[in-house]
Amino acid sequence: MANHKSALKRIRSSAARRLRNRYQHKTTRTFVKRLRNTTDKNEALELFNKVSSMIDKLAKKNIIHDNKAANQKSKLRKHVNSLA
Repeated sequence: MANHKSALKRIRSSAARRLRNRYQHKTTRTFVKRLRNTTDKNEALELFNKVSSMIDKLAKKNIIHDNKAANQKSKLRKHVNSLA
């Protein structure tokens, strides 16, 4: 166990940050699944805007890699465009 005050604070803050990152990542994955299962074009467009924003935020905070974010958004955009 750490002895320095700064190290103890770092442990607390990193644990809190880890929980926040896990929550945001899991929420985004849920919305991605919801978007993939959508068959209505209008609903998919609205959902895509929200999911796209969430993915960008994850990439900005380095929770996911920038390229992974771009790939996900590209595949989701293709899915939305393929809906009739």
